[in-house]
Amino acid sequence: MELDWLDDFMALAASKSFSRAAEVRHITQPAFSRRIQMLETWVGTPLFLRLPRQITLTSAGEKFKPCAEALIADLRKARVDARDAAGRGDKTLSIASTHALSFTFFPRWLREQAPKALLYTINLRSDSMQACEELMLRGEVSFLLCHHHAEADSKLNTRQFRQQHVGEDMLIPVSAPDSSGSPRWQLKTDVSAPALPHLSYAPQSGLGRILTADWKSRGLSFNLVPAMTASGATALLTMAEDGCGIAWLPRSLVIESLAAGTLVDAGHGQFNTPVQIILCRPAARQSQTAEIFWSSITA
Repeated sequence: MELDWLDDFMALAASKSFSRAAEVRHITQPAFSRRIQMLETWVGTPLFLRLPRQITLTSAGEKFKPCAEALIADLRKARVDARDAAGRGDKTLSIASTHALSFTFFPRWLREQAPKALLYTINLRSDSMQACEELMLRGEVSFLLCHHHAEADSKLNTRQFRQQHVGEDMLIPVSAPDSSGSPRWQLKTDVSAPALPHLSYAPQSGLGRILTADWKSRGLSFNLVPAMTASGATALLTMAEDGCGIAWLPRSLVIESLAAGTLVDAGHGQFNTPVQIILCRPAARQSQTAEIFWSSITA
């Protein structure tokens, strides 16, 4: 049995798609499928139920998953401990960040950590929240910088991970202005009002997950029709400035656009969603470099 098979198993369990999991694992789909079959042969029973449009874990797969997670974490911890003991610990900080924060918050935040952060080589991996969660679950990064909301689910809201609050942000419904400077698209909760074009987040986006949870907890409902879907807030920002619809975007991303008047608050402050910015890490011991950095952040 090979460690790669366990990583393959976790990638498929997370994505529920052979093609997406193979892409994440950087191998061809036929090769990926063969490795999953070899793992199932080694275990002695099917771990996945292969339906026409969906891949789900069997009961055996559900039982195997926490064991695989723990085994991967223990093996990586053993490697880290051995390298540190030999004085060969990695001096690189591997950090995943969601797209919006990697463009806005991360550079300023990292400067604030100087000179502590500058002691290390930074390996930043920017992607959607779903992809960043998978990087953390596979142990490919030591930290994840992301938005957080108490009502929203996350694959990292378990005892296997810890988090530190490092900043505040706000999701603001924004629209291009009309000729008078008012929102071209006026946001209301009246479902009988004319439908408004919505520049929305794709399912893999953490911000979309946060908005859905926040609206549900507050009983908010809007008459919106999809105009565009994207996993990253920066793509929605461009479309919002072009007048294509309403988008709920992080204040950290749109603060300059609001100041310049190319975007305006379409909800007049009523429908903002406050969010935290957090740094997340595995609860298990990381490399000496990562632990020193974490201590400096939490001090």
